[in-house]
Amino acid sequence: MSGSSDRRAAATSGWIAFLFALAVAWTAGPAFAAADPQALANRQFIEAMQRIQAADTTFDSKEESRLLREAEQLLDAIVRDYPESPVAVQLITNQFIGDFDVFEFKNRVRALICNEPQATACFLYRIEMLLPPLEQPVTTPRWDWLSLAVAYHHAGSPDKAKGIIAPFLGALRRGKVTDGAEQDLFVARALALTGQMDLALQITRSINDCSTRIYNLADIAEIAAWNGDPGLAGALAEEAKSHAAAKGCSWELGLVVQALLHAGREAEARTLFLNTVEQQFSRFRETRQDCCPAELAVAAADLNEVNLALGLLRAVQEDSPWTVPAVLGRLAGNGETALATAYLDQLQDPDQHAEVLAEFVAAALDRGDAAGAAENMARLQELARDPANRRPAVLVQLARAERRLHGDDRWRSTFLSAVNAAERSSAYVRRDIGAPLLAALVGIETGKPLLD
Repeated sequence: MSGSSDRRAAATSGWIAFLFALAVAWTAGPAFAAADPQALANRQFIEAMQRIQAADTTFDSKEESRLLREAEQLLDAIVRDYPESPVAVQLITNQFIGDFDVFEFKNRVRALICNEPQATACFLYRIEMLLPPLEQPVTTPRWDWLSLAVAYHHAGSPDKAKGIIAPFLGALRRGKVTDGAEQDLFVARALALTGQMDLALQITRSINDCSTRIYNLADIAEIAAWNGDPGLAGALAEEAKSHAAAKGCSWELGLVVQALLHAGREAEARTLFLNTVEQQFSRFRETRQDCCPAELAVAAADLNEVNLALGLLRAVQEDSPWTVPAVLGRLAGNGETALATAYLDQLQDPDQHAEVLAEFVAAALDRGDAAGAAENMARLQELARDPANRRPAVLVQLARAERRLHGDDRWRSTFLSAVNAAERSSAYVRRDIGAPLLAALVGIETGKPLLD
């Protein structure tokens, strides 16, 4: 009797299950009937729009972020799962779908990273928005965007970095990125700074122009030294020296001196430097043309040839103002603080003044001079407190100095102020400030002046 009841119960249970499955199939019938990619893609698109509409009406930033991320996932799934549908084509090509702007939505989702306004990812996003947009197709050298690629790489987004570099590399290979000579303008350096050393050297060795070839070799030698590869640094320094001798590249010898120094070959670098200075000055006395390459002044400071460094700096600083902090910072690092400070006191430009003071802070710390670092930091803070100097270039140098002096995250607040100031600046300043912001940010994050 008990077994019969169990069988009857099992049969009844099975029948109920069958009826339930049939009911589910019946109610889902229209969906099965319409289970073609276009219908499924449209349904998923509508679900994404519903989440976006919900995000538009919430006051909770976390809820807005969650809804927009879910919408992004739904839209990405349409492209991935239903690529043959018209809506997938519209999404992948950034077309309007009704009044939905795909490109604007992507930027809105990207901007969610600024829910943490002092995060490095937010800084990079906002700096990218400051850069003049890329022309499509890429035909013009743009070292600001290549610097951005390096920044993304070192911030943990190597795929995004590759996506920025790839069009420049492609245009260079097709011979469309030129600047009046055989120049790659930072493509090789960007590749080397993102780990593509072999490709960077392949590009460099295909260029015969003295300036670009030796600049690239010297840069890649320096990167090799940063990467702890003195053998490669030495080989590239020797290659730069040999190419300069073979091609008569006298103007670039300051770069060769620096490359030799990066490789640890100081005696050889000093001999080449002194010979080059004698030749450059004698030519200047005879022709009264350009005195010397700016890089020679930097090499003089590296070698602590103080009088020569300051004399060369006076000759080149008007045309190459970047040499002022480079030379004075190196001299301060070598202990020549009195002469470097006296030279600094003659400067009128607050941006340049701030950069030199930031270099002095770093130099003092490297020498173990805590009092000197504090003194220069106080001068930099005083400069930045002047309302007339609340400029992005001044504030970003203060952020650099804060990072070196304190070693914590208080620099982020100052860097945020620098980005805010840049966004409020004139179009002229906005055009030029992106690269210095990137250089400072990468230098702070990595501890090396990768983009100087």
